[in-house]
Amino acid sequence: MSAGQIAALIAAGAFVVLVVLLAIVLFKLGRTLDEATIAIRKAHENTDPLLMGANETITHVNTQLERVDGITANAQAVSGNVSALTSVFTATLGGPLVKTAALSYGLSKAIKARRKKAEAKAARPAKRGRK
Repeated sequence: MSAGQIAALIAAGAFVVLVVLLAIVLFKLGRTLDEATIAIRKAHENTDPLLMGANETITHVNTQLERVDGITANAQAVSGNVSALTSVFTATLGGPLVKTAALSYGLSKAIKARRKKAEAKAARPAKRGRK
């Protein structure tokens, strides 16, 4: 055998080793892709129930929001009615109540002043007259 033939045999052996290594890598890569495909398929199958549940939850939340809107509208109407009632009460009874309060305050001040004056008069010593 000549040197060229020996070199050709070594090159052929190295090529076979390279092909075997590439085959192993490709085989492992194929298994990895198969596992990834299975995982994606399972994830896709599990998302349908999740999406259906989310849809039902959103429908329920929308129903509750409609109820809250109704309650808010009723509360707004009640507050408007209370405001109107307060205005009517103030207009009809507010003036006379203020006048009555002012009169009672004035009377109490006058009575206190009169009592003070009477107490001061009683506390003064009697004046002596000339004999």
